[in-house]
Amino acid sequence: MLDGLDFPNAFGPLRPPLDGRHSTSEIAWRSLAALLLALVSIGCSRASSARASDGEAGGYETLELRYEGGVGVSFPELAEDLGFLAPVKLSFVGSSISGPHNIQSVVTGDTDFGGAFNGAVIKLFAAKAPIKAVIGYYGVDQHTWSGFYVLDDSAIQGPRDLIGKKIAVNTLGAHSEFILKEYLLRSGLSREELSQVTLVVIPPINGELALRQRQVDVATLGGILRDKALERGGIHPLFTDHDLFGAFTAGSYVLTKEFIRDNPKTTRKFVEAVARAIDWAQTTPRGEVVARFEAIVAKRARNEDASALKYWRSTGVAGKGGLIAESEFQVWIDWLVRDGELTQGQVQRSELYTNEFNPFWKGGP
Repeated sequence: MLDGLDFPNAFGPLRPPLDGRHSTSEIAWRSLAALLLALVSIGCSRASSARASDGEAGGYETLELRYEGGVGVSFPELAEDLGFLAPVKLSFVGSSISGPHNIQSVVTGDTDFGGAFNGAVIKLFAAKAPIKAVIGYYGVDQHTWSGFYVLDDSAIQGPRDLIGKKIAVNTLGAHSEFILKEYLLRSGLSREELSQVTLVVIPPINGELALRQRQVDVATLGGILRDKALERGGIHPLFTDHDLFGAFTAGSYVLTKEFIRDNPKTTRKFVEAVARAIDWAQTTPRGEVVARFEAIVAKRARNEDASALKYWRSTGVAGKGGLIAESEFQVWIDWLVRDGELTQGQVQRSELYTNEFNPFWKGGP
């Protein structure tokens, strides 16, 4: 999952209050809104310049899509390797440091598409960023999930035990923070008590070590990092995102509204290709999917450790081919309204996301 921030050091900034109404993350998002408005015109001019030099083979407005990559193989990368994206090609511009940063780069025109947790997409949209979610790309199911882990000898056994404790997360204002706050609120903690739970931003790869060295009391772990940590033993989950919400698609790829308007054929090609790649991964035996991922990593030669790919279990995407369900955005809109970060009616789903380019769509929003 692409939910992280720029880390100035191993343990990053502390976020003292877990209070949505006056949180550090909200202040950061408000500052971001002003920055985005200032940079949008720059991004638009960059995008226009790139289009002017692109070819038009097959009627596509552009044949190159810039993106930030990450650990493992993304579905756009899989789509390209499977031949679903041709003649459009991907252009890797660097590694992403976060989901929020990934979608901010789309708005500033540094990339053409990016993905993040749906709550982060909503908050960026609410900050007047001209984006639209077009397809889901990661999520939670019985095979793919993240947990909040404690040491086996920890005294923490329930939500009230987290008051006054430090919890390692890989970003603020995204998946892990939303899940944690939901867990605490469901358990009846007051706003004052929530403000006594401290989030510590730590790169995911350092979370297990920070927990074992008792520099934090709880660490969020998912995927290979979780599985390797469990193999070493001595830790167990306090709760998981699957415990709270069951199976759901958690994040979406976004494009700017201008890109969609000016590149309708390329937009449809991109979404169709990614949808077909997700469907392929959803319906193909796990061993074959992993083998394909390993071959892709070997071919692109980015000095990556392909051993992590054997821990891939599932797409985690709930909808066929990445179809977005209304509830997968509405749950977080309602959550943000309840938390005081949005006002009722501030975000309209019809403007926030669309399934219209997805070949598996049968009608609806």
